[in-house]
Amino acid sequence: MNVKVKTQLLDEQAIRRALTRIAHEIVEKNKGIEDIVLVGIKTRGIYLAKRLAERIESIEGKRVPVGSIDITLYRDDLQEKAEQPQIQGHAIPVSIKEKKVVLVDDVLYTGRTVRAALDALIDFGRPKRIQLAVLIDRGHRELPIRPDYVGKNVPTSQSELVAVHVQEIDGEDKVILLERIGEE
Repeated sequence: MNVKVKTQLLDEQAIRRALTRIAHEIVEKNKGIEDIVLVGIKTRGIYLAKRLAERIESIEGKRVPVGSIDITLYRDDLQEKAEQPQIQGHAIPVSIKEKKVVLVDDVLYTGRTVRAALDALIDFGRPKRIQLAVLIDRGHRELPIRPDYVGKNVPTSQSELVAVHVQEIDGEDKVILLERIGEE
């Protein structure tokens, strides 16, 4: 598949501001950080969750636990994938039983990744509440899933893709809108 860059949606500063706003919203909505656990959906969601934890710590003066979850085996399209999935495992440092879990992901699209993450989370125990924080909500939901915290809403067409780049993996922070060209 060939793609071309259509536009840059967020730069490093805009990502930082969006995450700071989301951190404040998490603290406000939950009336503090009591029993909060952030869980990033691999891969980029984990880095965003860690950044949110840093911002929450700067607001509240206390660190919230951060975990990661790999939804590969919970995907409903696993049989459609030609290659063998790389399983990275889960790392949730505390029990999520009776906790307020905030799932963190980079882009919300169809909702299928979030559904898989919910299934994976429930295998760890039953949280008191699950909330969803995403950097980008691009629409086109196939499942009735709605984020609680959104960095930026970006209406997209089906021929467009949203790519989130994070310093830890890609060497820079930015969000770009790509367009598929030469559809097959």
